[in-house]
Amino acid sequence: MGKKDENPLQYESVFRLMIKFGVPSILGMLVSSLYNIVDQLFIGRAVGIDGNTATNVAFPFTTVCTALALLFGIGGASCFNLTMGRGDKKQASYFAGNSFTLLALSGIVLGALTLIFLNPLLKLFGTPPAVMPLASEYVRITAIGFPFLVFTTGGGHLVRADGSPKTAMICNVVGAVVNTILDALFVMHFRWGMAGAAWATVIGQVVSSVIVFRYAMNYKTVPLTKEHIRIKGFISKRVASIGMASFFNQIAIGIVQVVLNNSLKHYGEMSKYGDSVPIACCGIVMKVNMIVFAIVIGLAQGTQPIESFNYGAKQYDRVRKAYRLAVTAGAGVSIVAFVLFHLFPREILSLFGSGDDTNYATYYELGEKFFKIFLFFTWLNCLQPITSTFFTSIGKPIKGVFLSLTRQIIFFIPFLLILPHYFQIDGIIYTGPTADFLSAIVAISMAVYEFRNIRRLESEGK
Repeated sequence: MGKKDENPLQYESVFRLMIKFGVPSILGMLVSSLYNIVDQLFIGRAVGIDGNTATNVAFPFTTVCTALALLFGIGGASCFNLTMGRGDKKQASYFAGNSFTLLALSGIVLGALTLIFLNPLLKLFGTPPAVMPLASEYVRITAIGFPFLVFTTGGGHLVRADGSPKTAMICNVVGAVVNTILDALFVMHFRWGMAGAAWATVIGQVVSSVIVFRYAMNYKTVPLTKEHIRIKGFISKRVASIGMASFFNQIAIGIVQVVLNNSLKHYGEMSKYGDSVPIACCGIVMKVNMIVFAIVIGLAQGTQPIESFNYGAKQYDRVRKAYRLAVTAGAGVSIVAFVLFHLFPREILSLFGSGDDTNYATYYELGEKFFKIFLFFTWLNCLQPITSTFFTSIGKPIKGVFLSLTRQIIFFIPFLLILPHYFQIDGIIYTGPTADFLSAIVAISMAVYEFRNIRRLESEGK
């Protein structure tokens, strides 16, 4: 069989494949992360601190959307590539088709549930009373876009798995550009405030989802018919089991956001900062850090088709190379971010508005502490998501799930509940680096052990 009859994932340079799949994935993730950041930039200047607080307490809704998108998107893409690596195109069609259907249905259900239980959920997420009207106005509109957001985010992984990373990137870029233009028009020109930012976001998501839908109708490597999009129990179960690590990682992030918002509100009321400024500052810092995380996750997602296909084809050396390249690149990006966060925290904070005369000093004081202490181990943060995605890619979801839970659930929440009892709001700030360091140690240990197992498989010819 000549190379032209083989899948490029099997023979092309791993570095070139990383560029081919990783760069569009990174750009797509960056653009995705900018949706909320762009809203916050405009809202911070047009509405103020309370507007920033409102978008931050609403952020867990977006996290759940991303969790569903990764559950069926990463799960479907990994199953698709693993099956294609084994040469079974017939079953691969079902994995892709069922995944598109599951993405659409889950987004509709989430949007409906959000609209029905909106106010109780916002209270659960730690919304201060003064901010409730703004947060309710914002989420009531953005919930309409949840089905489009889930379908676009998850569908991008299936498009990438089909060998079209540029198309996956384009769908995100187009939506983000639309969102940014409309934000400037609706929020700054027409002065529509929270509602303007929300409608800009929804319209951008609709545009992106149309691009993904049109691609799904003309899938490249395998045909997708009505038979393939009908839900099948075995296929759906396998997709969900493989995507579970990425799903739980996002759900864990969402749980952390909820507990963190409530802790910031509680201990903020007991401090000079009040109940809104800590939520606004922490939210800004975490969303800025999302830019770094977007690059890291984009790298991890770029390795997914390479690792899945070659693990299925038993070309383990290529699996190792893909993982090492992702970690090396991720570490470089994380170190640069660490330096920027320590040198220019005030300048970054000022992009989102400086607050009014009464909270100017406390806003910058607390924000700088979050940048310098809460994100102290930013330079190690690449290890957990890249390694978790690696386990998912090679069909070991349980290990991926466990690793995805280490930072947020196993380490962050316990320390978040303990440290503030002794150090008040400073205890919340020190929770971040503690959880980051411990989860990095676990990721390193699990990766070393797994690659030893892979070497054993090679020696046994399996």
